[in-house]
Amino acid sequence: MPPRAPVRRICYGAAALVLATFAARGQRPAPTFYGDVLPILERHCQVCHRAGGLAPMPFETYRETRAFAPAIAHAAQTRAMPPWFADPRFGHFANDPSLSAADIAALVAWARAGAPAGDPGQAPPPPHWTRGWNIPPPDAVITMPQAVPLPARGQVDYTYEIVPTHFDRDEWVQFSQIEPSAPDHVHHAVVYIRPPGSSWLRHAPVGVPFTAKDLRDPQDRRDAEWTDSDLLLVYAPGSSPDHWPATMAKFVPRGSDLVFQMHYITNGRAARDRTRIGLVFDRQRPRYRVLTLQLTDDHFLIPPGAPNFEVEVHGTLPNRALLLGFFPHLHLRGKTFEYNLVHRDGRVETLLRVHWNFYWQLSYKLAQPRRLAAGTELQAIAWFDNSAANPHNPDPTQWVHWGDQTSEEMMVGFFDVAVPAGMSKRQFFLRRRASRNRN
Repeated sequence: MPPRAPVRRICYGAAALVLATFAARGQRPAPTFYGDVLPILERHCQVCHRAGGLAPMPFETYRETRAFAPAIAHAAQTRAMPPWFADPRFGHFANDPSLSAADIAALVAWARAGAPAGDPGQAPPPPHWTRGWNIPPPDAVITMPQAVPLPARGQVDYTYEIVPTHFDRDEWVQFSQIEPSAPDHVHHAVVYIRPPGSSWLRHAPVGVPFTAKDLRDPQDRRDAEWTDSDLLLVYAPGSSPDHWPATMAKFVPRGSDLVFQMHYITNGRAARDRTRIGLVFDRQRPRYRVLTLQLTDDHFLIPPGAPNFEVEVHGTLPNRALLLGFFPHLHLRGKTFEYNLVHRDGRVETLLRVHWNFYWQLSYKLAQPRRLAAGTELQAIAWFDNSAANPHNPDPTQWVHWGDQTSEEMMVGFFDVAVPAGMSKRQFFLRRRASRNRN
């Protein structure tokens, strides 16, 4: 590889030559970093590509970004970055980070022109980031008290850690973010809310990691597999924090515990993980309470070699609600995930179709909440590729069923709804004849 200095001189010379050519022809000058590229990076990329962010390299300064100009242009042209997997034919989403055609053209032209810097005086004001978080400064950070030791190889059973919040009043959570300390070892994490007096995992230890095998009580072991407790947040590779509008929040009763459910994977290196969750509170009681529900099928069996195996599940809302967004979850054989409304006349309306990528499990927030009447039928469909053509398939010769491990499969369609602030999850699932008649 040639030394850095000659490369730098060649690039600057190329940039000057291109700019001079444009000027001689009377054409618009090439895009510059400060005037054209940096605003795009701030809007679409720096949420990950910044100091302390998730990405391996920051794109905050010209010096940091210039060497990656060709890679940035290629990722933009192929729409590999920013990651977004929703089929554009269905739905509009508030958190869609996709680049516009004009953005892509600017990034490509900038790279082809030799990545000129331009005038630093044209740089937009830098955004304010909270170090370590993609949410505002948390009002509370709750960390698993004990680190979980993770082996270099083998399978790790679902690991739980119950953490008291010590909240002395009810809290409404408007922003939340889960941050593992060993993200390369976390397949996914779910944080549940266990209110005071709950019988869920009644005899489980508090403040120390445990698995279902560690529990002596049979009911506690069953509780490790299923719960109707409120879900605060789900984390998976690439997932986004929760950010609810001013009129909406999740509810954590005073004195609650948070139950961290951790699905760890091994990657050849031993590690230790202490996952934490940051919470930003709404100081006023909101109008709506957000509930995370799910459409799940755990009884499928995928044949060996099947290239497009379909699994379908339906559910009916017992009460009216505002539909806010979606978070699908599959494993390595996942191919496509779709959410639909099934109308009374049999018509199926697709709300979201995702081209599945296990390594970027994103949430999809509706640009406009959708009002759903009591009795609305929701459908989730997943397609799996268990063939040898799937490069991520652990073993195309195996029958595949539901299971915790990555080599097995899941089919979970999480979705968020807003209900009146005074309605609990249990109350929401009470079917009322009067509410059906009103809708």
